[in-house]
Amino acid sequence: QVQLVESGGGLVQAGGSLRLSCAASGSIFSINRMGWYRQAPGKQRELVATITSTGTTNYADSVKGRFTISRDNAMNTVYLQMNSLKPEDTAVYYCNSMGYYRNYQVFDSWGQGTQVTVSS
Repeated sequence: QVQLVESGGGLVQAGGSLRLSCAASGSIFSINRMGWYRQAPGKQRELVATITSTGTTNYADSVKGRFTISRDNAMNTVYLQMNSLKPEDTAVYYCNSMGYYRNYQVFDSWGQGTQVTVSS
């Protein structure tokens, strides 16, 4: 089993910044992709950003130019630097990790979520 531990959420004023972190642990052979998703009240969970093991990134249009995803492969950790935050960025942010266990079975794991609240 793969465990994802998120940190870095909180309350910030519009225009401010936050940095989220997510560390994966367990019987991991390799992690192909890590990413962040978010879910606002009454809305479906949506993609924020993903990054592959080779550094290829993908962003939602709504966060392009404001958010930056990065990862430390050696530490199995992914980060999300969020700048110029807007009230509409308020949501629970979830970390996701996809890869292979040491027995070469595929895993697709989620963190418990961290609240990000942006006040106007």
